[in-house]
Amino acid sequence: MADGVLSKILYVEDEPDIQEVARMALEMVGGFTVTICSSGEEALATAPEFDPDLLLLDVMMPGMDGPTTLVELHKISALAAKPAIFMTAKVQPHEVAEYKELGAIDVIPKPFDPMTLSASIQEIWDAHFGG
Repeated sequence: MADGVLSKILYVEDEPDIQEVARMALEMVGGFTVTICSSGEEALATAPEFDPDLLLLDVMMPGMDGPTTLVELHKISALAAKPAIFMTAKVQPHEVAEYKELGAIDVIPKPFDPMTLSASIQEIWDAHFGG
């Protein structure tokens, strides 16, 4: 994390069409560098080398879900302090509280608006890291 600036995002999402919309929104609109993983297992293999500033995780995925993926990623010393945001349709207050207990800094509801996704992520980042 260079000077509290958000530039590299690791996005874990199993739906290819959502991956593509989010990639375009984050790269073209937000100017972020994005690496997409289709599963928690792929994220665990990719994240240490990519060294993201932010972990952006879908909650509902086959195999290893988003919360489990976050717990596993945070066990890797280089990633232990990486902030995370969950993207999910499951945004009941008790669910959001559970995600935050796992270490997420916030939750973005799905479906998300591609035109405002980057701004939403930047606002969350700035709120936590004084950007």
